[in-house]
Amino acid sequence: MDLTSAFLLATATAALVAIPGPNVALFIANTLAHGARYGCATVVGTSIGVGIQLVIVVLGLSTLLQVAASALVWLKWAGVLYLIYLGISAWRQGLDELDQPRATGGSMKRLFLQGLLLAIANPKTLIFIAAFIPQFTGSSPTVAGVALAAAIYLSIVFVGDMLWVALANVSRPAVMKLGRLRHKLTGIFFVGAGVGLALARVER
Repeated sequence: MDLTSAFLLATATAALVAIPGPNVALFIANTLAHGARYGCATVVGTSIGVGIQLVIVVLGLSTLLQVAASALVWLKWAGVLYLIYLGISAWRQGLDELDQPRATGGSMKRLFLQGLLLAIANPKTLIFIAAFIPQFTGSSPTVAGVALAAAIYLSIVFVGDMLWVALANVSRPAVMKLGRLRHKLTGIFFVGAGVGLALARVER
């Protein structure tokens, strides 16, 4: 993989990360609700989910791609319902429930699992990655070349997602002054993540 291809891959991936989608909506919702550490836990979850998809691509398991995409349809809709449930719950919360971040290890783990579920439950992303990554590995891609492209892709995605969390965290003090409206705003982002997953395109 030459430097030009690596640069083009990094640029294209950065542009993709800049497009808000279900992952971004979930990062923002969790950051607004609980703080930056909890948004970061969500990013780690989605990154591991994307990493699993990338391993499938690197190993060239094209048949598994089709089987996995079909098998994950039920998980996708379970994820959609769960995110919409979170949105409705946040919308209906009382005034004090978000005043204190949930500092328990269980909560951090729960938000990590939310991110992991959202990434794995999006079969369109799996197919997209399988089509996207090889475009930057030359006419005769090797396992090493695809692995390098996958590493660049995942690194850019991780950094970009952390920037979304940082942006949401900067906005959090202002959001916290909105009273009950902040719960409704968080709920809107959760529902947005669910709707984005239901549409299952390549937005993040």
